[in-house]
Amino acid sequence: MITNVSLCTIWVNDQDAARDFYVDKLGFVVGDDVSMGDGYRWLTVHHPDHPELNLTLMRPGPPLDDEAAEAFQRMLDKGTLPAVGLSCDDCRKTHEELVAKGVEFIQEPSDRPYGVEAVLRDNSGNWLVLVEQKPYTPDDLPT
Repeated sequence: MITNVSLCTIWVNDQDAARDFYVDKLGFVVGDDVSMGDGYRWLTVHHPDHPELNLTLMRPGPPLDDEAAEAFQRMLDKGTLPAVGLSCDDCRKTHEELVAKGVEFIQEPSDRPYGVEAVLRDNSGNWLVLVEQKPYTPDDLPT
């Protein structure tokens, strides 16, 4: 029986720089950091309060074939890869804190039917959605 999601992959240009961004800017901690030969590196980070959900920071390459790796690299280069959603208690305050740390936002905090949302980029150009959720029903959402 499946019990939960434990791993999500985020494609990055530079694993060291990505690790530093997720740790120093977003407050994550390193889970695993293992070199496995042939340039393959298994690097995970997670929120300190949620070690059950790891983000794998992966460079486009093995185990992907060349065509798939090139496709992910093109999307990284364009800055068009969505990554993950991040929950927070106060989106506007968290936005201010992250801007002070040099984090780039492509969407300022905005009221939505489901809460307050902002969109930031990591240092590889991935989009991360920052959400302060509020209770809502399907009727609250636009059709």
